[in-house]
Amino acid sequence: MIVEISAGKIHGKVNAPPSKSMAHRALICAFLSGQKCSIENISYSDDINATACALETLGAIITKNPNSITINGSNAYNELIADSAGSCADAFNGQNERIIQCGESGSTLRFIIPLCLVTGQRFTLCGTSRLFSRSLSVYETLCKKYGFVFEQSDQSVTVCGRLKPDTFHVQADISSQFISGLMFVLPLLAKDSTIMTEGKIESLPYIKLTQSALKTFSVTTDIFDGSIYIPGSQHYRAVNYTVEGDWSNAAFFYALNTVGHEIEVTGVDTNSLQGDRVCLEHFSLITKSAPVIDVSDCPDLAPVLMASMAANNGGVLTGTRRLKIKESDRGAAMADELSKMGVKVSVHENSITVGCGLKKPTQPLTGHNDHRIVMALSVLCTVTGGTIVGAQAVNKSMPDFFERLEGLGAQIRRLED
Repeated sequence: MIVEISAGKIHGKVNAPPSKSMAHRALICAFLSGQKCSIENISYSDDINATACALETLGAIITKNPNSITINGSNAYNELIADSAGSCADAFNGQNERIIQCGESGSTLRFIIPLCLVTGQRFTLCGTSRLFSRSLSVYETLCKKYGFVFEQSDQSVTVCGRLKPDTFHVQADISSQFISGLMFVLPLLAKDSTIMTEGKIESLPYIKLTQSALKTFSVTTDIFDGSIYIPGSQHYRAVNYTVEGDWSNAAFFYALNTVGHEIEVTGVDTNSLQGDRVCLEHFSLITKSAPVIDVSDCPDLAPVLMASMAANNGGVLTGTRRLKIKESDRGAAMADELSKMGVKVSVHENSITVGCGLKKPTQPLTGHNDHRIVMALSVLCTVTGGTIVGAQAVNKSMPDFFERLEGLGAQIRRLED
């Protein structure tokens, strides 16, 4: 899809979309309870649909309602975990391999692999080439250590194994999603386990979000300096869960205020554990100066912070190394698009310098198949006007993004590719 956004003053009130991060976690916890749960305040983005589909493959019965999901967990799945006998060789007879579709959702892939690795069954998880260009090295190393199957191609990975309670040494400076994935399943094992993190933990707030979700479903974990202690033989308790508002996506609406609009954002909790709530502090700095901002704990904010810097006084982002392994190479993608708007950007190994002097784009902008790039560019186009190619990428996290913008008064014309 191509969208053409006209320049013009917009204003109004918008309710933050549901948190994609917490929806993933709630769905998995509800499934692991083995009972019926209702997850309220759901938005059916591509990523959430991918996790729901994956859980159905694992045995969940899911009913989708307009703003909620009813999920019945699978006792058969929990019985597989409880059955400590058997190995991949005798669990797989060549006919019962299960295929799990992950689309382009890194959260789905990294959260679901450990759910597969406690069953002793063979699973192949499939997705796009871009998804499988993102590192799975933590799980590959784990599988190699325990003699599990781990076979990766450019669009799939096949795993088979049965995790036992242990002390797991996990490289923590790649993605917190590996740690969260293990946190979901280790409480179900017969004895206690510990995750020992190696290297600086990236995105620690996301690990705390996982801990919070587990606690809501009656599973306890203890996070210490550099380690996570997880008691075994725990049971998830079925609860009805309401997903809180999403700071990651609310940031795009808050950013509109930094480029001259007047927008009130509702539905977010200022005391949330979501790390991206720091966007308000960052935007305040951006409108007053050319700040240096560390995004190592909030990498998803990088595109919209770059957009806001470009429309104000410029600035520098540090801790940007992991932007290369997102849905796109986000630093390079934003540099390409901002150059079309007269803004010079210098991308370095672990930092990005953003200039200023925003102008109307000289040619159509490109979304790089990345929802956060499309939404960041859309914020700027409400000021300069412009056309964005590949705008359908917003379906990954906020399918109604352009409808929300129009509700604030933005003039948007949709064109076919």
